[in-house]
This record gives sequence, C-alpha cells and structure tokens, in this order.
Amino acid sequence: NVVVERVFDAPVKKVWQALTVNELMKQWHFDVPGFKAEKGFKFEFTSGPSPERQYVHLCEIVEVIPERKLAHTWMYKGYEGSSTVMFELFDEGGKTRLKLTHSGIDSFPISNTDFARGNFEKGWTEIVNTSLKKFLEAA
Repeated sequence: NVVVERVFDAPVKKVWQALTVNELMKQWHFDVPGFKAEKGFKFEFTSGPSPERQYVHLCEIVEVIPERKLAHTWMYKGYEGSSTVMFELFDEGGKTRLKLTHSGIDSFPISNTDFARGNFEKGWTEIVNTSLKKFLEAA
C-alpha cells in the first residue's frame, strides 16, 4: 500500500468538499465532469507522465461516508489489475487529518514502469502535500 497522511489547517467540511465537488476538485486534482460522491458512480479521466504516455483511468466509487471516507476503484483501460484509492478524514479540533491509502498497486503489470510503486508514492505525495495543501490553505 501507498499511504500519505497530512494535517490541513482547514475544517473537515472544506476538505470533504475539495474531494467531492468537481468545481473544486479540478482546481487541485482532476476534472471529472458530473462527479457524484455516490456508491456505484463510475468516472474516468486521462493522465500520465508525459504527453506521449497517457492512460485512461477507470474508477468506480465503492464507499462513501460523508465527511469521513471516500473510496473508489482505480484501473487502467487496456491493462490488467485493479486497485483502490481511499481518502479518510479525521477532525483534529478544527484541523483535518487526511489519510490517503492506495492499495492493490502490485496488481498492475510490472513490465510497465509507469505503474511502479515509487511513481504512485511520488504522485500522491505531490498531490496531497502540495496541490491539495495549496488549494485548501489559499482559499
């Protein structure tokens, strides 16, 4: 598993909205038009390490506990393997501890170095500690 934890100087409600409202999500993460934090909601987005190496990510929400937990599957179109991304939120007296866990990464083809564990660690660390932090603490 790749686990990234961070405490943000922001209330749980604000962090939850950043994770679940597309108008806010696209400012720090991915643009997922029509996104709904509802179990069974399927979405996809395209991203990759370079313009030549882009992947279609196929996702489905598997668990929602408002302002506490959001989990979705994470697969790549045309590749074997399935993983799960889980965001958990903990109220720490007006601040919020976010714990992101990405499990099942080892199910992706090891022959594709883009799916190496280190790339997920680097990517999620950047997203949580830089992109989301800037978004939450600037507004």
